[in-house]
Amino acid sequence: MRLNKYIWAIAFISMFIWSCKETPKLKEQQEVEKQLSAKDILGHPEYLAMSYGGYRNVDHDIEPTIEELKEDIKLLSAMGVGIIRTYKVYLPHASNVLKAISEIKKEDPNFEMYVMLGAWINCKNAFTDQVDHSQESEENAAEINKAVTLAKQYPDIVKVIAVGNEAMVKWQALYYVQPDVILKWVNHLQNLKTIGELPKDLWITSSDNFASWGGGGDEYHVEDLNSLIKAVDFISMHTYPMHDTHYNPDFWYVPEDEVGLSDMEKIEAAMKRSLEYSKGQYQSVSDYVKSIGEDKPIHIGETGWATVSNSFYGPDGSRATDEFKEARFHELIRDYTNKNKIACFYFEGFDEPWKDANNPQGSENHFGLFTVEGKAKYALWGMVDKGVFTGLTRNGNPISKTYNGDKEALMKDVLVPPTKEEVLNHKSN
Repeated sequence: MRLNKYIWAIAFISMFIWSCKETPKLKEQQEVEKQLSAKDILGHPEYLAMSYGGYRNVDHDIEPTIEELKEDIKLLSAMGVGIIRTYKVYLPHASNVLKAISEIKKEDPNFEMYVMLGAWINCKNAFTDQVDHSQESEENAAEINKAVTLAKQYPDIVKVIAVGNEAMVKWQALYYVQPDVILKWVNHLQNLKTIGELPKDLWITSSDNFASWGGGGDEYHVEDLNSLIKAVDFISMHTYPMHDTHYNPDFWYVPEDEVGLSDMEKIEAAMKRSLEYSKGQYQSVSDYVKSIGEDKPIHIGETGWATVSNSFYGPDGSRATDEFKEARFHELIRDYTNKNKIACFYFEGFDEPWKDANNPQGSENHFGLFTVEGKAKYALWGMVDKGVFTGLTRNGNPISKTYNGDKEALMKDVLVPPTKEEVLNHKSN
């Protein structure tokens, strides 16, 4: 009996000494594990993705301050967001976002927020009446160089560089470029990785409409696109069923066999069809990628649902925009992408009033899950109830619910999608 106690005592002491010796190695291992790459982050449900601007004013020249950016970043983190997407580096915004994250990390070493850094790409004479889609802007080189500088400065935060935003889709008539321009800069960045100028696990992509990635018409199916697909580390595609409730609305109209359903049943059916619409666009890109013999990860670089519209998507249009439908789409697309390990950079965290500055009720101003003032829209009411945002603010305001939390008042703004016949009759009148 005493011998057994002695043996156990020796074993315990040995284990204690061994654990002390191993502690530095364990710490080192934990540090390595903390250095996540894009491959680890994208599609991981514990690192939700979000598109982020954070501009609070109608005047886009008024940049968010570092403290305002910190407010937003902490709110996004509380929601479970682990990676945010920025769009351009020629303005201070992206640099300030990285600085804000870095400062938060110094205050709290356990804080995590990563960035997909966008480099804006234009054609020659973009946004003028002399647009030349056959040549690129002379400013593109400086934009790429700035993105490289920031990726080097913040390697612990920048995990992706995206070359261009909707820079190949042909309906962006004021600035789109040919795929060879995007390919040129993607290859440049990949080469910087090869020679050690950029981290080897930094992922390079371009973020564009699903059609531009081969999911659209034959006009997009060119050799330079095929080469681009081979060159990127993953595909970042956009899908917007909300916009297509106007531009391609057959999926949105209440079909004949659903006319007898209740209003809420019609809305739910339309929202589920919207999810299927996005899934179809995702599949169309996947099919094209496979058709050229490639097998690249495909993530959603943008999708979202506006809550207000006084034009195509409002009461006199497709009746798509309200907080209830936004919440349902957000829930559906998050469930689908999380289940399938697809990153979804939801568009977007906060309303930005500069996007349609001359029309306050324009839909582009109202894609946020938060209002400018920091009120949580219906999609986030449950988080407010759970105390997720307790102690956090926006513009110094504690987080509260839109509609003062009155769901009955909110539902008065929720309209049933039209039938095709209703739309045709409305047009004829």
